[in-house]
Amino acid sequence: MTKKTLMIDMDDVLVQGNFLEIVQNFLGRKINIDEVKSYFLQSLVPEERQEEFWNYLKDKKFYQNYDLVENAFSVIEKLNKKYDIYVVTSFIWRNTDFNIDLSGNLLQEKYYFLQEKLPFLGPEKYIFLRNKKMLNFDIKIDDCLDNLENASIKILFDAWHNRNLTKEEEKSVKRVTNWQEIYNILK
Repeated sequence: MTKKTLMIDMDDVLVQGNFLEIVQNFLGRKINIDEVKSYFLQSLVPEERQEEFWNYLKDKKFYQNYDLVENAFSVIEKLNKKYDIYVVTSFIWRNTDFNIDLSGNLLQEKYYFLQEKLPFLGPEKYIFLRNKKMLNFDIKIDDCLDNLENASIKILFDAWHNRNLTKEEEKSVKRVTNWQEIYNILK
């Protein structure tokens, strides 16, 4: 019997808060994530400081001091027996005019983070790309509604940027706030 395929997003699903912390440190102030309206946290940086911000990022380690979200490891380990799991994540920054080197660094950091934190999923289970909509999976778990297209089960991980969905959009997904809820849906 063929296992159903399961896509898991990385940022704000497996790991949370790391980029927000970097933006806060750069700006020198605390940001209330519930007041952020944009999907892209870098949009909080004023236009006149954008180049300075991207230069600031060059020396940052995005995943060095972070761990998986609570219960993610144990749930994914259990689900791995039942599903064909892939971690699918973007590594290309939105403003690639001066960020191509940063994107390469980010890909490398994500790769090593996944190897360390989810050792039972080999590198052949990592997919690095920007447009997740083009992928067909039986089940998709992501914090971005658009990335859930082409899945029969769509699990939307709650985040600051996806709380204002229409009733129709909300009906098309199963919203979760933690990995135990994901396990309860898929066990």
